[in-house]
Amino acid sequence: MTVQRLQKERSDPVAGGFYSVGEAARLLGIQNAGKVTSWLQGRRGAKAGPVIIRQYSPYDNVQEVGFWDLIEVRFVEHFRRQGISLQSLRKAAQTAREEWKVQHPFALSKAKYMTDRKHIFQVTAEAEKDDILLNLVTKQFAMYVVIEEVLDRGLTFDPATGLAREWKPSIKEFPHVLLSPTVAYGQPSVSGIPTNAIYSSWRAEEGQFEAVADWFGIEPKLAREAVEFELSLPT
Repeated sequence: MTVQRLQKERSDPVAGGFYSVGEAARLLGIQNAGKVTSWLQGRRGAKAGPVIIRQYSPYDNVQEVGFWDLIEVRFVEHFRRQGISLQSLRKAAQTAREEWKVQHPFALSKAKYMTDRKHIFQVTAEAEKDDILLNLVTKQFAMYVVIEEVLDRGLTFDPATGLAREWKPSIKEFPHVLLSPTVAYGQPSVSGIPTNAIYSSWRAEEGQFEAVADWFGIEPKLAREAVEFELSLPT
């Protein structure tokens, strides 16, 4: 990835993906979208800064999320489910950004950054006295490796930067559904067509997959996959 392309993806919603906080939460199966907002903007009352430094600055109180932000939210949510404190994740992210000179340390590949990330987690755990995180990266390292592998699953990374480039949220169930920041504004798509557009057409055509497929010029099985993917997302 060239410097020019990296700069473009950081500043251009078309190139960098574009989601509302609600859309991001829905795609990741997070029931409380308010959690995502707090990770993006911090909590003033608690004097806690953001965990994720987002790609786009808020505009008119609208909290847009970029593709790398989405992947980082996925990372944070997964570790929160393991009982890791938000303060430790915030500190680890800040340390990683400073040491690696990268804005999105939780959107980096396991292959290139797992060892470094583990080291930062260990240092953070010791500093924050986070016994759960310390135990995970020292005594339960095999489990830590599994967590990193789960988070890498379905992701394609740029070989030059190590940053996530594409994401297939469910390879087994929906192998053709892809999120790419340069396709359909980063929205889930099949053959470059947003799955929500296919779903809307399916409803308008009263469930006729053949008619929907003909309209978009895709195979009926792909139309079905797109619809089933949309139906699988939380409402």
